[in-house]
Amino acid sequence: MSEAIIAKKAQEVEEVTAKFEAAASVVFVDYRGLTVEEVTNLRKQLRDNNVEMKVIKNSILSRAAEKAGLDGLGDVFTGPTAVAFSNEDVVAPAKIMVDFAKDAKALEVKGGVVEGKVSSVEEITALAALPNREGLLSMLLSVLQAPVRNVAYAVKAVAEKEDDAA
Repeated sequence: MSEAIIAKKAQEVEEVTAKFEAAASVVFVDYRGLTVEEVTNLRKQLRDNNVEMKVIKNSILSRAAEKAGLDGLGDVFTGPTAVAFSNEDVVAPAKIMVDFAKDAKALEVKGGVVEGKVSSVEEITALAALPNREGLLSMLLSVLQAPVRNVAYAVKAVAEKEDDAA
């Protein structure tokens, strides 16, 4: 190989390594058998949720994963591999890929990385079952509001009881 090609591949490895290190979560999928329309729909869903999807050579992925300190991904990098990176939402790539795989049987989730930890297919599927960031925040807000609401109801009940007694 010429030095220009080697330098280009080294640059690709550096770019993918940086993406691995910056990502909140990464999901690896086998996309063989998807139609162009299905891939277009999948990419649109990912883009709408600020998730980047790329098809990257397995040799580049394995070198970048090794350089980023992600061990245990050797089995994942076989066959065609598409990678979904999310820097913001940990749940989004897993949720979109797993939900899409239910409709498009050709899409197969291979594994992933969640906050720097290698995750199995089962862990990615479990992560997909969680609500997204907005859902979790609304659940937290309702939990935080409940005690205040209960105190307000108690004060109102006491005030009404005193009015009735007077």
